[in-house]
Amino acid sequence: MALRDAVGADPDYRFNLANERTFLAWIRTAFSLLAGGVAILAIVDDVGHSAVRLVTGAALLVLATLLPPLACQRWAATELALRTRTSLPEPGLLRLVTGGMVIVAVLIAALVLV
Repeated sequence: MALRDAVGADPDYRFNLANERTFLAWIRTAFSLLAGGVAILAIVDDVGHSAVRLVTGAALLVLATLLPPLACQRWAATELALRTRTSLPEPGLLRLVTGGMVIVAVLIAALVLV
């Protein structure tokens, strides 16, 4: 049974479309993180220490792997909130990506400076 058939009433279609656009933005972000991780691991050979490069690329790949299922979960939770006219879910996904990118930025700075 689809989520739309399960509970609540149909919200304004603009809210559904905005929710879908947000989901697709998270997927684009995951593709970008994936490309960055692959680039660091496969293309960049002469920058910084190899262990820092490996950890940086792996961190990007882990974020890229976690993001799509979490984005899908967020989409479903937001859809449910829209349908039941309840509060939107907490932005935990934003915290994860922000924290992950801060770590990656520190690693890249270490990579360039070492």
